[in-house]
Amino acid sequence: MTLDLDFVRAQFPAFNEAALQGQAFFENAGGSYTCAPVIERLMRYYTQRKVQPYGPYDASRLAGEEMDEARVRLAGIMGVDSDEVSFGPSTTQNTYVLSQAFAGFLQKDEAIVVTNQDHEANSGPWRRLAERGIEVREWKINAETGHLDPEDLDDLLDEKVRLVCFPHCSNVVGEINPVTEITARAHAAGAFVCVDGVSYAPHGIANVGELGPDIYLFSAYKTYGPHQGIMVMRRALGEALPNQGHYFNEGSLYKRFTPAGPDHAQIAASAGMADYIDSLAAHHGINGDGAARGAGVHDLMRAHEEALLQPLLDYVTAKNSVRLIGPSDAATRAPTVALASQSNAEDLAARLAEHGVMAGGGDFYAIRALEGMGVDMDKGVLRLSFTHYTSKGEMDQLLNALDEVL
Repeated sequence: MTLDLDFVRAQFPAFNEAALQGQAFFENAGGSYTCAPVIERLMRYYTQRKVQPYGPYDASRLAGEEMDEARVRLAGIMGVDSDEVSFGPSTTQNTYVLSQAFAGFLQKDEAIVVTNQDHEANSGPWRRLAERGIEVREWKINAETGHLDPEDLDDLLDEKVRLVCFPHCSNVVGEINPVTEITARAHAAGAFVCVDGVSYAPHGIANVGELGPDIYLFSAYKTYGPHQGIMVMRRALGEALPNQGHYFNEGSLYKRFTPAGPDHAQIAASAGMADYIDSLAAHHGINGDGAARGAGVHDLMRAHEEALLQPLLDYVTAKNSVRLIGPSDAATRAPTVALASQSNAEDLAARLAEHGVMAGGGDFYAIRALEGMGVDMDKGVLRLSFTHYTSKGEMDQLLNALDEVL
């Protein structure tokens, strides 16, 4: 079975926008296009439901039902209970709240493990726990390849480690980390696991229940949705951590780590992400429960992306003028390709824009990873990122533009 790209692109209004015609979008890792069901739900909420939810009148009742629907349906895709899913303004904010919860949970003689492969959102808040007397141990990437070796983690694990934080895949290295294997190693040592899935989720929302981590975070706005951070918190850990919400919401798992009032409209609109996945599943004959439909769509997305990605990796690997960050095998990485060169990356991105290619240059909040690989931070990296709605024609446009720029 192959992905019906015409059907896919018909679900994204951006592809019909006159101002975007001829523009190939390659900064999807910074924020994807939004699918039509999300836009429709957001519009409906603002026009028909924009009242305080969970009240006795129809508009309020429907508002609350749509918010609950988003949590229930996304939980089904991720293989977890609905109250194990919560929303926040961003993954960065969600992680900060989590770090505050762990600050009240950990003892001063205990330790956590972080990596230098992460986006700063899953690194900085945890590292600040050192100010509270918590030992912070760094799991380092290979300086040449950016690879995060699970065997290196074993040297950091002992009875003092209570939490291991790492990315499903890095937003610059791109390599897909073996979440289940790493989680098993950490759990065997008695540690909890927090996975940053922001750079992976746009390529197929993960079945967190099967993967096994205690916490899994991703960003809806990079996954065809509204600007929300989505967090899975498994029950055993969530009930053990100190409540960060209002004291009277302590008994609600999905409210315990939402200290501020959530954006009701954007939570409701997040159900449109599930609408989109279900529409892809139905169109391609994928049946079963939410997790089965999500898994089938995930595989369709990945197969399409890998077919487009490998020629790009082959092209840049053959270029002496650039250094590919991360692996050169499309099967082992997300379609997020960072390139280091002797040219300033922001200048390269500006030159690509002249050829109708929308990309970005800089550090992408992954300074620790890039420094760990010896990248010149004054130049940064050019990042070319796409997702399953990208076409071969757009890839050809990118390769032709790179011929002119590199």
